[in-house]
Amino acid sequence: MSVWASEMPAMKFSRLILNRLQNQTTPSDTVVVIDVLRSFTTAAVALDRGALAIYPVEALSTAMSLRGRLQNAVSIGAVGGGDPAPGFDFGNSPSRLMQVELAGKNVVMSTAAGVRGLQRFRQARQLYAASFVCARATAEAIRAAGAEEVCFIITGEWVDRDGDEDIACADYIESLLRGECLVPDDFARRIRESDFGQRFAAGTWPNLPRADLDLAAHADLFNFAMPVRREGEHLVIR
Repeated sequence: MSVWASEMPAMKFSRLILNRLQNQTTPSDTVVVIDVLRSFTTAAVALDRGALAIYPVEALSTAMSLRGRLQNAVSIGAVGGGDPAPGFDFGNSPSRLMQVELAGKNVVMSTAAGVRGLQRFRQARQLYAASFVCARATAEAIRAAGAEEVCFIITGEWVDRDGDEDIACADYIESLLRGECLVPDDFARRIRESDFGQRFAAGTWPNLPRADLDLAAHADLFNFAMPVRREGEHLVIR
């Protein structure tokens, strides 16, 4: 048993599927919104590339308006299916963003499921954006914050997608919090073999490059978590 497990108070865990929410009770303690392919892999890359803050905004028009009001701002946007949003500086491609210098920039992000999940659970006591590239750091942040109940929000599951890229990430973070011995490669394989992951692997979708899948399936690439805080009317990832 790991040191984490021996020191860890009992935590309760639950899961919700974003696209199938109806009348479920809204979790109030710690909520982890997971979007591995690709929103929160892209967000992690943006922070690693020097971004000061990320402003997740659901509506494209609102995002463009906010970009115009913030200093030193750039925009990341995508529409359903992963195509870049017209008029935005960058699409939702983490591998392409790896080549961009973002030091000192505020990033306004308007992508599909991940951003919608953050907005839906914005009242949580502790709110995190999470992906596989910062999974261990997310678990460490949850522990340090003294979470008692952790709810994982699976954003990628829908009628034509099993969402296993996000479920695998949730399984990995939960296992870390339980103090279990893990082989990250097992979870990375599930990300690659998920329904959506296979679209990237096929190489036939121009805006779903395989390089994005390779990056998103890299466990614990970054050593920071992505807590989401309310600052006035906005949600902000720093």
